[in-house]
Amino acid sequence: MTGTFGAESTTDEVLDGVDLSGKRVLVTGVSAGLGVETARTLVAHGAQVVGAARDLDKARKATDGVRAAVKGRAGFELIALDLASLASVRACADALNKAGTPFDAVICNAGIMACPKGTTADGFETQFGTNHLGHFVLVNRIAPLLRNGSRLVNLSSAGHRFADTDIDDPNFERTPYSEFVAYGRSKTANILFAVEFDRRHKGRGVRATAVHPGGIQTELGRHMTPELIQSMVKSINEAQASGGRPAFSWKSIPQGAATSVWAGFVAPADAVGGHYCEDCHVAEIETNPAARGGVQPYALDGEHAKALWAKSEAMVGETFA
Repeated sequence: MTGTFGAESTTDEVLDGVDLSGKRVLVTGVSAGLGVETARTLVAHGAQVVGAARDLDKARKATDGVRAAVKGRAGFELIALDLASLASVRACADALNKAGTPFDAVICNAGIMACPKGTTADGFETQFGTNHLGHFVLVNRIAPLLRNGSRLVNLSSAGHRFADTDIDDPNFERTPYSEFVAYGRSKTANILFAVEFDRRHKGRGVRATAVHPGGIQTELGRHMTPELIQSMVKSINEAQASGGRPAFSWKSIPQGAATSVWAGFVAPADAVGGHYCEDCHVAEIETNPAARGGVQPYALDGEHAKALWAKSEAMVGETFA
């Protein structure tokens, strides 16, 4: 590790002095916020980046700064990917596999949060289907393109503490729907997917990790009213104060994307593989669901991760090695 970083570190600070020339990275969700910043800092440090987005016109406009940062052997290109449609996910994976160019890292950044009850094109609950199952199929289909020694970074959230996954009722067919319970389930699934993917692939040096970017004001919160946000911040601060912890503060977008690039390119592989990271460090186990920091034990449970993998395969109708 080339330095000590924390909650206020930015992407460029984390990658200061790091040469990513010759590295090729897939980043999902490059039409706004963290995805755009992640792509920008990677190409600025020499990487070739493939940015995936549902709305390519929006992504082209949002990534002007990414193209401006390209220098040397770095490059940037876009590919269509709608995570709420397995047909789109499979088409994206097929195109990448046909091109056959390997990746050194995949950063699963795209996602949605606290949306009204709905379903994806394939009938899955929207947040679980988009945040977890879409990435599950994409990453597993392109796994042969991951070079030995590469990394998978899944963006999760402190919101995983809202709920464990429900393998018996993932689509809320018998459970009353709650926007934040659904979000929590999907973010726990992001961690469990990393845990099991890491177990399956670490034999060839491919490591997987999940990260919490922090609280950032981006399009992710489009379904939340200002009043709801204010109420949540108040509740967080009350819980923080009761535990003697500092008050909540928003991160900037470069600070929010820092943990993704730290886990993908700076931290030792053995340190982050199969773990959950926050504020540019590996998080500790936290059993108090009211605590904002740390990771809930159920999100790192290996047997639970295997069960979610099997359930996910059954839901998407594919089996992955």
